[in-house]
Amino acid sequence: MLPASIQITGELLSGEEVQDICQSLQEDVVRLLSVRGCQLSDAAFQQVCFCVASSRSLAQLNLNLGVVSSLSRTNQLAQALSSNQSLQALFLHGSPLLDAGLVTLNPALSSHPALLSLDLGDCLLGDEALRLICGLLPPDGNKSGLRELTLSANPGISSRGWARLSVAVSHSSQLRVLNLDYNPLGDQIAGMLAVSVASSRTLEVLDLEGTGLSNQSAQVFLDMVQNYPTSLRVLVLSENSISAELQQQISDLLSEGEEEEEAPPPQPGHTPNSALRPIRDKSQPIRDKYQPPAWLPHSSKG
Repeated sequence: MLPASIQITGELLSGEEVQDICQSLQEDVVRLLSVRGCQLSDAAFQQVCFCVASSRSLAQLNLNLGVVSSLSRTNQLAQALSSNQSLQALFLHGSPLLDAGLVTLNPALSSHPALLSLDLGDCLLGDEALRLICGLLPPDGNKSGLRELTLSANPGISSRGWARLSVAVSHSSQLRVLNLDYNPLGDQIAGMLAVSVASSRTLEVLDLEGTGLSNQSAQVFLDMVQNYPTSLRVLVLSENSISAELQQQISDLLSEGEEEEEAPPPQPGHTPNSALRPIRDKSQPIRDKYQPPAWLPHSSKG
């Protein structure tokens, strides 16, 4: 039987629906499970986590918009991730995790053998959580780490925390996509991120939409893409105080660089990296914009 997807949004899940989900997980026929914004009892959540733990087919788990609503549920999810071996993408956007939740999840996240994409947008995170997240971006030569990281709308992170992330991104050997939209970064942090982009050999997408930037930041990025080789292909600067002309110049230069590099044909049996980057909740805090289709590449407005 071919792997299937289960996608339910904003519903109160009945006992029968939870049983169907668990049975499909136990039979290893589910590749994508999405229960975004759904309501389910604590017992039902624990039951689903138990089945996630043993699933060998599940590649994407979407619990966005408040499904992981307490520390006890965070602990149950951590236990499931500790046993699961197949998951490649985990979405927790809009979950009130706080730093304590990341402390609970971190051992399972850092030891998971397959996790490539993590969405922690709008999770009320602070500097302690970000310190742990930086550990998921190991330096060159170490174990593999995340390829896509979303930290949208976490205003509790300080400038010091973002500086720490900038250093981690500079040395990460795996990260391809970094979404920091709707954080109050400002020009100083953007300057640090520009250095990270110039240092990184892998980062292809950087989303800085609505992060309080000015033409000063845009000029730094423009100088970077004009004068230095970079892997960057998409830079999102919308909803900032940046002129349309500067944004267009940067976009044109990045497009030229992409055209110059022809992608090699995929190897037989190889899954393209884009197939491992599902669409995320691209929104301001808890504002659900759309229902993502099953297992599609990351969608950027750039």
